[in-house]
Formats: sequence, structure tokens, C-alpha cells
Amino acid sequence: MKCTVKVAVVVGLLTTFCYSQESFVTVNSKGKQKWSAAEINNVYLSSCAAVQREFGPGNTPVRPRITLVLGATANSLDFDNGTVYLAKWEPDLFAQGVVMLAFEALMPPERRMAITRRALTLAGAAIDVTQLAKR
Repeated sequence: MKCTVKVAVVVGLLTTFCYSQESFVTVNSKGKQKWSAAEINNVYLSSCAAVQREFGPGNTPVRPRITLVLGATANSLDFDNGTVYLAKWEPDLFAQGVVMLAFEALMPPERRMAITRRALTLAGAAIDVTQLAKR
């Protein structure tokens, strides 16, 4: 029994280590942008962990693949491509983009459509009180 627990702990630690080594952020820098890979990774992981704690079901970590483009003409977010565009490195803006992309990753399209259908069904079932009074 103790051996099984030890093996499980070692496997879990190795999995975590290997998983943490995987890069989920690709950085494309235009011009002479200054940025730190360690800081980008730290902001990314912290933002994903915050979304996971607030909204995530279960223990599966949220880790969307993101492209960060530094030196963009404007700060923006492309949901379709998972790209955060920043004119210069700004940790708070990057964190906002990661939070929005991580939140979107939690809700697959099928679930979004189910929630949408449920909302429309409830909207159709609601009756205004003033309409009842007129009957």
C-alpha cells in the first residue's frame, strides 16, 4: 500500500514538472521590444490559476495556447486565434487577455449553445405582470 502511494506521488510530481515545462505562450516581437519569458510565463500561469479557482469545474487546469504579439499597432485581443496584441509589454493587459481566453476555454461551443437555448426558452416562458392584468 505504501509503495503504491509513493509511486503515485512520484508520478504526479513528474507529470506536474513535465507539464509545467510545456510552453503555452508563443511570443512574436516586432522591433526592439523588451520582455521577460519568465515574467510572461508567471503572469500566464497566475491568470489561468485565478480563472480555474473562480470558474473551473474539477481539477483539470485551464491552459489555453496563446500567441502574444508585442509591437502591435494597438492593444487588442483576437478570440478566434487566441492572440493578445500589445503595443508594448504590459503585464496587466496581458493578464486581462489571458483571463478572457482562459474563461472562454472553460466553456466549449456546445455548452455555450446549450446555455443560449436555455436562456431563450426561459425568456419565452416569462410573462410580464402587466400582460396578466390586462386579461
